[in-house]
This record gives sequence, structure tokens and C-alpha cells, in this order.
Amino acid sequence: QVQVVESGGGLVQPGGSLRLSCAASESRFSLYTLGWYRQALGKHFEFLASMSSGGTLNYADSAKGRFTISRDNAKNMGYLQMNSLKAEDTAVYYCELDGTAWSGGSYWGQGTQVIVSS
Repeated sequence: QVQVVESGGGLVQPGGSLRLSCAASESRFSLYTLGWYRQALGKHFEFLASMSSGGTLNYADSAKGRFTISRDNAKNMGYLQMNSLKAEDTAVYYCELDGTAWSGGSYWGQGTQVIVSS
């Protein structure tokens, strides 16, 4: 069973930055599309960004210009750099490994809490 663990969340002031990490116990990590999502209290689950195995990037409008997704396939790690954080970015952030395009399955972490507050 593939394990996905997010880390790097915490309390940050408005305008600050955080870098979330996603560690995966999957040797075929490079074959998966890496995705980041979030869910704020009382709100819908929201797609933020993805990076395919080939490096194709997709960003939600809410993430464009402030968030940057990246990955280090040699370390089986994914990242989400978040800058210029706002109070409305407060949410639980989740990482997904999506291998459904090649029957590799879909795996999620438990989430990491981000609180943006002064």
C-alpha cells in the first residue's frame, strides 16, 4: 500500500509563505501525476495544482501567481510553495498521487493544516 504524508503546514501571518511537502512510499513516484488540493472549513474540496509525470502543469485560478508546485522524483517528494498567503488560504491541504491513467491507483495523504492569521 502506497503511503502519502504531507507536512509543512502551520500558522503563518498574512503575506507570509509556507512550503508544503508530500512524501510518498512509492518507487514509481515519477510515473504519477502529483496534485495538491485543499478544503477549508465548511467549503468544498478544491483543486489547486498538478504536475504530470511529464512535467505538465495545471493551476487553479486561486493558486496562479502565488503557489508553485514542484517535485523531486529522485526523493519521491512533492512540494507546494505558497507565497503571499491570505486568510482565505486557511484550510487543510492534501497531496494526491494519481496513477489512474495507467491503472496505478490514486493515493492521498492525511492532510496538513495551514492557518493564515495575524
